[in-house]
Amino acid sequence: MNIAIALAAITAIATTAGGYLAIRSRDRLHLVLGLSAGLLLGLVGFDLLPEVFALNTNTFASVRVVSIAFVLGFLSLHVAEQIFGSHEPAESDFGHDHDHHVNVAGTLGAIAMGGHVFLDGVALGLAFKVSHALGFAVFVAILSHAFSDGLNTVSLLIKSGHWTKSGTALLGLDAAMRIGGAAIGTYIVISNPIVGIYLATFSGFLIYLATSHILPEAHSRHPSRLTLMATIVGVLAMWLIVANI
Repeated sequence: MNIAIALAAITAIATTAGGYLAIRSRDRLHLVLGLSAGLLLGLVGFDLLPEVFALNTNTFASVRVVSIAFVLGFLSLHVAEQIFGSHEPAESDFGHDHDHHVNVAGTLGAIAMGGHVFLDGVALGLAFKVSHALGFAVFVAILSHAFSDGLNTVSLLIKSGHWTKSGTALLGLDAAMRIGGAAIGTYIVISNPIVGIYLATFSGFLIYLATSHILPEAHSRHPSRLTLMATIVGVLAMWLIVANI
């Protein structure tokens, strides 16, 4: 089995594990989220962005194309969220006034989640085409925020009484989209500049998730000092990972 596809399957398992961790260790969840955010920030800053600037040197209107792709990635996920519904779990500690008209158990939520994890898989496959070092760094980051995905899926389904065949199907969708995305990313033939654009867009996704969801949830109603330390540990851990693979 191709290594990217095998690792994508592991991230799918992590989604389920993350959901159960959220339920069984709620008091420590903020530390897990803080660590995840640090890993994502470290991946983008230490590995993805330097790589995409090397892969694509083109400019548009005097601005690097990959910089535009990065910003568009951030904005596109924000816009998609306004259409399909927030990534926040229904019982999130992160206080807000809006209602969850669409949650992950719904059709639109399932489509949004499927698209999100599919892009994760594609990024994993493409990263391994660039280098094994980049591929493993992307894997670590995807694995970390798969736990956050689990919070938004398994936790919500169980606590809202929807842990039925539909819940199992949703987890099946997660696995299929991750593995399918990794397969496409691995076997599709595209030039390095296009790979750079995609990975820059993916970097925008990761920064949005880390700063707009994971960190606010991690710091809400919990001691911020410990959470901040967990985030810093995540950043330093990714620094060590990038420096040694």
